[in-house]
Amino acid sequence: MADFKIEGRMKVKGLKEKFKETFGLTLRVYTTLACKSPAKDDATLASIRAEGAKGGEIVVGSNIRVGNFEKKVADLYGIGVQVANGANTKLSNDDDTLAAASKK
Repeated sequence: MADFKIEGRMKVKGLKEKFKETFGLTLRVYTTLACKSPAKDDATLASIRAEGAKGGEIVVGSNIRVGNFEKKVADLYGIGVQVANGANTKLSNDDDTLAAASKK
């Protein structure tokens, strides 16, 4: 599996599609850290970034743990993301790597 790059100018829809293509997992994107309000697909990450969040870009590989990935995105953008299985029926275990989660 290749590295996965996230940057502020990405649209939510494109981020979710690329995540699914790269890891075979579903990425749920929210406008808040509490994961209460789903982000609109046509919004950019920069536009939903929380006030005070620095933004920028991150590159992750399939060996990062699900919980660490979710925390990195939260720290950088101040938004919530959750990794779910490919069918989007259940959330992935935070202790699994993205590679391991994609096989469940």
